[in-house]
Amino acid sequence: MYQQQKKGTAIGTNGSKSKRNLMKSVQNIQKEAESKTLKTKKGNAQDNISKSFFEGINANCPKGLGSIFNHLNFRVMSTLRNQVQLIGNVGQEPTLTTLESGKKVVRFSLATNEFYKNAKGEKTQDTQWHNIVAWGKTAELIENYAPKGKELALTGKLKSRSYTDTAGLKRYVTEVEASEIVLLGSKSE
Repeated sequence: MYQQQKKGTAIGTNGSKSKRNLMKSVQNIQKEAESKTLKTKKGNAQDNISKSFFEGINANCPKGLGSIFNHLNFRVMSTLRNQVQLIGNVGQEPTLTTLESGKKVVRFSLATNEFYKNAKGEKTQDTQWHNIVAWGKTAELIENYAPKGKELALTGKLKSRSYTDTAGLKRYVTEVEASEIVLLGSKSE
């Protein structure tokens, strides 16, 4: 059934060398075209990367495994949706409150600074103030180790709430709910 050709080019499951080389060049052309498409495609670069990555996994994985990776992609992207990272200095002395339920909450302000040159070429500082709330062990750490002026880094999420003040007016507040903190600066601070 098999025809024999010159030594080293037997026809079989792999085909001839010229067919293999042709297939490699076709694959290279496809890869090049895909990379050009990703470069010219408008949109979020992270989305383009994750889409091409997961499309490749779906094509090469056994049935069902690709959907697991898509689920992981969704989980990773959903954790990035409402995430705040700040580095700044504690603006006011943190106030710790223990609620009736026994939970501890600390509230304080954090100042973040941005430096830039204005139109005249002068170095200018822009300070933004953020209201921070932390619960549980994080609240205790902040109360004990983060006095006014202490530099710290935090990760959290934005929370909006409303309340009625003593004058009967409804007020709206947006705060950063801190989930992790890192104390920065020297120990002498």
